[in-house]
Amino acid sequence: MSKEWQYVTARKISRIVCHLSYPTIVSLGRKMGPVVKIILKKQRERGVFHIIRGLGCGEAEARRIITELFRNLGQSLLEILYTPKLTKENISQYVSIDHPERIEQALQENKGVIVLTGHVGNWEWMGAALALYGYPATTIVKRQPNDQVTRFLNENREMMGLEVFARGGNEMIGAARALKRKKILGFLADQDGGFRGVPQVFLGKMSSTPVGPAMFARKFRSPIIPVFAVHDDNHHNQLIVGEIIHYEDTGNPDADITRLTRELAVLTENFIKDHPTEWLWFQHRWSTAPEEIIALQKKNGGIWQ
Repeated sequence: MSKEWQYVTARKISRIVCHLSYPTIVSLGRKMGPVVKIILKKQRERGVFHIIRGLGCGEAEARRIITELFRNLGQSLLEILYTPKLTKENISQYVSIDHPERIEQALQENKGVIVLTGHVGNWEWMGAALALYGYPATTIVKRQPNDQVTRFLNENREMMGLEVFARGGNEMIGAARALKRKKILGFLADQDGGFRGVPQVFLGKMSSTPVGPAMFARKFRSPIIPVFAVHDDNHHNQLIVGEIIHYEDTGNPDADITRLTRELAVLTENFIKDHPTEWLWFQHRWSTAPEEIIALQKKNGGIWQ
């Protein structure tokens, strides 16, 4: 049975939401979030567990953080539905960038730019904002289990001028070409890295960290800039742009990729610790057992150092 009705319904709801004022969107979203938290019991409890382990805090503090996270998620959800209202002329009213000069400096290296980001704040509006501010932005995205959700999100992304590549397959070739064309390539690099990832402690537990940003930086010598979206005290969206990072070539590719991947993981971890109510704590970040990664890589004749 076709699921197209889900896409059509999402588009209709988006049109209704776009008739509301932005302050109304923010208010409704932040009230809706805690209600969703009650419904999503499994995700809520998983998030609380991960927060206690990752931050070393008590349960009361963890539950306060998860409640605020769901408020931010509620706001972000309605903002995503509100995306068609964004334009080049009004984007500064919704999203600000704290250090745009760092993006400009990275682009001036003329090797393309790798953006390190994660499921922090409204990451969908982060990509949209970069495109609407006039940056040549592209992104690698994970296909959603529901293809109609993927269709809806990708249409929004492309509507904003963001070029989209799905993770895996021929799209990765397109992503490589994007860097060759001196564009910005965004990576959501806070997910489980699978069996090709680098074993690394992340928020209190060994994990598999994705090597994509480091491998692309090695291949194209593209600079990396961390960019994370957060909500400020007034619930306005802000992009926090970090310092430029470069791949260091010592002649040992495995060691160099491992070192850079771990550096990026620590940077991401520290940002999450500084903004704990913004990160998606209930995602399956620790699915791959590091000992399985090591065993597989030994079998294939190579291992991350």
